[in-house]
Amino acid sequence: MSTVAKRCGVKFDPPSIIVLYENKNTGEMRKRVIPVRNFSQYSDCSRAAERLKYHIRHSVYLESVSLAQLERLHLILRDHLRGLSLEESLAAQRGAGPNDEDLNKLSDEELNRRKAQMDELFERNRRRKNDPDFVYDVEVEFPENSVRETCSWDDHSDDEF
Repeated sequence: MSTVAKRCGVKFDPPSIIVLYENKNTGEMRKRVIPVRNFSQYSDCSRAAERLKYHIRHSVYLESVSLAQLERLHLILRDHLRGLSLEESLAAQRGAGPNDEDLNKLSDEELNRRKAQMDELFERNRRRKNDPDFVYDVEVEFPENSVRETCSWDDHSDDEF
């Protein structure tokens, strides 16, 4: 059977992943409710997402859904089990800006997730030699009257050493 997932979501009671998919043969839209079993507030979301994606009964419906999206849906379910609201969970997934957060204070799991997000963003913005808009040796002129940002380490002079 040939299917393409169109939308995904979560259901909190009972914990489930909802997939709206289109059957390519008939063209009709269908909904599949996939229960998330043996999942607690202490579960590893990446392993649970991987287990669900490659499950023999659900792999046909989740073939076009990325593993990262399934992991995010599992994170929402786990946050709900921990007592967070949907808004709080989504805000935590968006996270603070890259300059507003101390990555040294994150858990290993959270740090690995942030690194994966940074890698994904890097690959999306990366320019390769065979890209049509690739330019070798880009030079940028900054106007002399532009406002320069100052930093706290600029305040001290080198004479203090």
